[in-house]
Amino acid sequence: MTAFDSSPTLNVWRALLALAVVFVLLATTGWTAVRHQRGPGEPGQAALAAWEHARIGGRELPDPGSPAGRLSDFFASIGPARAASLADRHPLVVGNLNGAPVTLRYRANRVALTQARQVERWRMHDSRLSADGRYEAGRRMHRYESLLSAGRQILAFDPSGKGRVAEVFGDLDRAQRVSVIVPGVDTNVLTFERTRRKYTAPVGMAQSLYSAERAAAPGVRTAVIAWADYTSPTGIGLDASTGRLAASGADRLVALTGALPGDARVTLFCHSYGSVVCGVAARELPGRVGDMAVAGSPGMRAETTTQLATNARVWAMRDRDDWIEDVPYLEVGGLGHGADPMTPDFGARLLSAAGAIGHTGYFEPGTESLSNLAEIGVGSYLTLSCADGESACRSGIYGAQEV
Repeated sequence: MTAFDSSPTLNVWRALLALAVVFVLLATTGWTAVRHQRGPGEPGQAALAAWEHARIGGRELPDPGSPAGRLSDFFASIGPARAASLADRHPLVVGNLNGAPVTLRYRANRVALTQARQVERWRMHDSRLSADGRYEAGRRMHRYESLLSAGRQILAFDPSGKGRVAEVFGDLDRAQRVSVIVPGVDTNVLTFERTRRKYTAPVGMAQSLYSAERAAAPGVRTAVIAWADYTSPTGIGLDASTGRLAASGADRLVALTGALPGDARVTLFCHSYGSVVCGVAARELPGRVGDMAVAGSPGMRAETTTQLATNARVWAMRDRDDWIEDVPYLEVGGLGHGADPMTPDFGARLLSAAGAIGHTGYFEPGTESLSNLAEIGVGSYLTLSCADGESACRSGIYGAQEV
């Protein structure tokens, strides 16, 4: 950085530019994004209320907010038959409990999805709803039918609000390496997967990464989680330019990574606003999270990797056609997400994104961006392609593979 680059005058102009962008957002989508962004609605609240008053074998049920270890001990103590009974009676609670056995969560979420599908089927023909409301019900019903397809492993599901969901690819219980994809804005139950532009949605991203990881290291047992289990911003509005939703998402991400079964190494792949979530979560992440890779990041609410206060290696990539490069990389009064992770001063290991096209192309099969992400996911670092075409991003990492 030159003396001019760090001059007070230039910093003032950058701040004014950021504020101008914010005012534009407020004048268009900003306030409406706040007004229409809903938190968990009635289904989740009703399920928690029912759980609170329920019993199993005369015993009170544990607080759903209990540490994962305590919840794991509880389910072990009641045995598989009673655990299955709880999953069937309280699917929206059991299916989202960090610490409950993974296969029990899959079972519970199939029950919850079946019930939610029936609700939407009724709503499709409810004359009290507008035509748009009935159309929305139909879209949800078809999404739930897809999620209920044979073989799908739904780790989390809540139809409240715009809906949250997470899906596992691979055997999570036996995995040596677990990859978690943290997506960005406009992620909800309806956008969780797409038929067109498949690899821009969490499910397509996860499927693509899982296939690439297995090809990169056939002998490594891997699992990939498409994690849309947080409330993301709606559109490029005020919520997308602040850390409010990232903070609540970070809490959920920390809880997930701390409760994963076994002792697998964990890597976070954070796209767009998802990198804000990862940045906020960084200092609270468990030690098993060894790597954090961000793609198309608007910032991580930090000025350097040191400020992230994590022992995980931090990687960054951005395609040359990604519009996110043009956002103001600074934070003013809580607006904006801080420094550009692609700048040398930030301190991330910079990866090539060759082949990716635009802001949502990082997980496209055949791209160097996907290949790099897969190599990190399986712990194979010496074959990574760095952004500079040399080997700077691999410096200080010893051993061809870390399992």
